[in-house]
Amino acid sequence: MTDLPASSKVVIVGGGIVGCSTAYHLAKLGVEVTLLEQNKLTSGSTWHAAGLVGQLRTSANITQLLGYSVDLYKKLEAETGQATGWKMNGGMRLACNQERWTEVKRQATTAHSFGLDMQLLTPKEAQALWPLMNVDDVVGAAFLPTDGQANPADIAAGLAKGARMAGAKIVEGVSVTSVEIENGVIKAVITNQGRIACGKVVACCGLWTRAFAKSVGVNVPLVPMQHQYIVTEKIEGVTPNLPTLRDPDRLTYYKEDVGGLVMGGYEPNPVYWAKDGIPEGFHFTLLENNFDHFEPIMELALGRVPTLANAGIKQMINGPESFTPDGMFILGEAPELKNFFVGAGFNAFGIASGGGAGMCLAEWVAKGEAPFDLWPADIRRFGRPHFDDDWIRRRTYEAYGKHYTMAWPSEEHHSGRPARKSPLYETLKNDGAVFGEKLGWERPNWFADVKAGEAQHDIYTYQRPNWHAAVGREHKVCREAAVLFDQTSFAKFALKGPDAEAALSWIAANDVAKPVGALVYTQMLNDKGGIEADVTVVRVKPDEYYIVTGTGYATHDFDWIARNIPKGMNAQLFDVTSASSVLVLMGPKSREILQAVTHADFSKAAFPFGTFKTIGIAGCPVNALRVTYVGELGWELHVPIEYATAVYAALHEAGEKFGLRNAGYRAIETLRLEKGYRAWASDIGPDHTPDEAGLGWAVKLKKNIAFKGREAVTNQRAKGVKKMLATFTAAPEVILYGRETIYRNGKRAGWLTSGGFGHTIRKSIGLGYVRNPEGVTADYVLSGTYELEVAGERVPCEVTLSPLYDPKMERIKA
Repeated sequence: MTDLPASSKVVIVGGGIVGCSTAYHLAKLGVEVTLLEQNKLTSGSTWHAAGLVGQLRTSANITQLLGYSVDLYKKLEAETGQATGWKMNGGMRLACNQERWTEVKRQATTAHSFGLDMQLLTPKEAQALWPLMNVDDVVGAAFLPTDGQANPADIAAGLAKGARMAGAKIVEGVSVTSVEIENGVIKAVITNQGRIACGKVVACCGLWTRAFAKSVGVNVPLVPMQHQYIVTEKIEGVTPNLPTLRDPDRLTYYKEDVGGLVMGGYEPNPVYWAKDGIPEGFHFTLLENNFDHFEPIMELALGRVPTLANAGIKQMINGPESFTPDGMFILGEAPELKNFFVGAGFNAFGIASGGGAGMCLAEWVAKGEAPFDLWPADIRRFGRPHFDDDWIRRRTYEAYGKHYTMAWPSEEHHSGRPARKSPLYETLKNDGAVFGEKLGWERPNWFADVKAGEAQHDIYTYQRPNWHAAVGREHKVCREAAVLFDQTSFAKFALKGPDAEAALSWIAANDVAKPVGALVYTQMLNDKGGIEADVTVVRVKPDEYYIVTGTGYATHDFDWIARNIPKGMNAQLFDVTSASSVLVLMGPKSREILQAVTHADFSKAAFPFGTFKTIGIAGCPVNALRVTYVGELGWELHVPIEYATAVYAALHEAGEKFGLRNAGYRAIETLRLEKGYRAWASDIGPDHTPDEAGLGWAVKLKKNIAFKGREAVTNQRAKGVKKMLATFTAAPEVILYGRETIYRNGKRAGWLTSGGFGHTIRKSIGLGYVRNPEGVTADYVLSGTYELEVAGERVPCEVTLSPLYDPKMERIKA
């Protein structure tokens, strides 16, 4: 029998690199922690990982997390005495066609935005760093000197040793059979060797995480997939300092290994593993090699590294790895069970992520919140589609196959579709709709003019895409006449109870203690003043609010509101998303159209901006909200889902003479950029405060009402901000997507959080924070001379803190 502790503040389940890293960082924070591994440390996926450590991602914070791993691995051996195999030999990425070269140049710009020195190389310069490769088809390459490689098992052993040195208890050969839960509160873990009382559980079980989490009602969408690579004997010319190499056009990667090479890849037709469950006793086990499946990858590799044809193969590895439906790992506290945390689904870059992921997860466990915004990896990014095994298998299969394909701007997934559909799906499809998908919902992105011969599908490119003109048409109609958006996918909640006002007043930064019929735009803040949610709130009854938020934030925002209702208050939150469709009528002719289909008075005096009324259209009770996200006069019409087609038909019949047209989400994006409206998860989030984002006007500091985050906002307002969101415009031929580097007076000052095109002002538009450690004021922002780095080139731009379109809100409040 193993000597188990009777209790521990935190129990980590799983002894791979992420579990060991989490234990290491929790122990460093002084938290009592016990790690339980059912077999031996690293015996799941860690021991057979390839060990490449790259840093750059499209998110600044995920890049920061990966950079933390590098910093930790540099010093771990000196701290613990345990060899790690860490080498900072740099990482190179090749481009073999012009579109890929544009992608790589934009990646280099992103790296510069995030403070990484990614260098662009000619084919000859790349070959000088990697002499064994053939560069006949190479257009260019990017090189990041601070990337590297490690021995996965040794890194994990170093983290485990460091954890023990800091006081963590690590016990091997102990299986957790269940979690003891009483009235929704974790009390203990039950193992095959006894009970350990604990208050928090961290699931870092790799391949086993989905099944383990499911046993306590927590959903972790990941799929075990086979991943193969070879290890060669020594090859002449392979030196210890050879950089890691990624050749995405040939789907392959390479790293030096004891004078030989590790070579693997991401095939477009991956192979599932353990569809019926992980076999009993699976540990330190490889799968049967699939030479036929690996052969196409090998042929691609031979074209790049011809000497492989004569190299001896020391070993072929086929091991299962956890992959997720979107290719990003999963971190955070489960929305279904308080104090149950997850670190899993690392998509074959667990070694690169392990140090930083363990640090972030430990901070989350110890302090109740992540150290910085981790939305791309947050477990709450998932929702209803991700409960179904078949759906997540199909989507994960596609995500794996895209690991090295072009990461096109605005690219959509195709698998598992359609799943969630508005009642208007077929009607809109017949009108030329090209749909995108968000949290399973089919949403019209744009409308093709099929009669004029426009293709009714996306054609991806880094240049202006095939939908650019169509979106421009929709944009113009919205500004000049009226459009109808189907936004049924909005997440919608009802907060009910005698304490609804008191509860929401605490959670919301703006004043929601308004009379029935009032509509309030508000943020919800964390204790640092960061924006955790960005919602519309409607007072529908004295004891009931209706809350509307973005499609993709359904799980996150519901969890945030529900967990922050103060204890003892009688208020309950309900998800009512599926009960209603949302038809959003926007444009200067919207009032006339509505007045033609209802007897309700839609005049400015009777129905002012920021109010709500229940009206009748086509026999349907319609909740009409006067609000906008596109900068025009308009209303959101929330209708019972069974009435959607009737209301839609009535609006189009009445709107025909006014020029009413359907429009999609990509037009919403161009319209909101012209108006300077912020988008959560890009322009605003937990790392941004209202004052930094130019949203301080929506915070109730002038009222003596306590709310979460008030102290942080008050303190910051007294001291000033160190970053400020501004709007940038560039020439129309400049293509902005976001993450382009901002230069103020020749010095790097931040990056764009959003980018697009303004079809009314005929310029490219970006939003981004101007940063300065010494402080930022409006005068500081406006007094600078600015450039943007776009795909490695600097272009001039203009800056403003005012909306580019209708700055006085005259059209909205008409």
